[in-house]
Amino acid sequence: MSVATRRAITPAPFGFRVLPSAEAVPNARRRVIQAVRDWGLPLAEDALRDVELLSSELITNAVCHTHAPCVVWVSWDSDRLRVEVTDVGHELPAAGGIDVDATDGRGLFLVAALATDWGTEPDPAGKRIWFEVGIAAAVSGEERLTALVRAADSKAQDVVPTSA
Repeated sequence: MSVATRRAITPAPFGFRVLPSAEAVPNARRRVIQAVRDWGLPLAEDALRDVELLSSELITNAVCHTHAPCVVWVSWDSDRLRVEVTDVGHELPAAGGIDVDATDGRGLFLVAALATDWGTEPDPAGKRIWFEVGIAAAVSGEERLTALVRAADSKAQDVVPTSA
């Protein structure tokens, strides 16, 4: 396989810095999606919406909790799209229970519910939080709706939409 063909199949990773401001998050989210669309990846629209939502969650957490810039890295390995956010915080978060009265705290629950895989790891700069979305493993239909409802209301148990 030639180098030119390989590049067409596996695009070069894309990274950028995000300023420590909630106002910077929408532009960062758009940059992630634009890179994915420019690559022409075989991801369904539901998967692209999930990438947009999950990118926004991780970037927002990074800039709001650290009050410092973060770095976003997007890559494709011919099977999964990976988005990594590296920030200066050293505490590794975990998706836990949701406080129903809280106005935030549901981001990692969404990441855990909608991503093919996700994780956190120490980084020399602080920590790295990442998620992956696969071609065939995108959560869709009733399963996607259930995950979103559960993120909105932690008391929701096995919510399944019904037809009228």
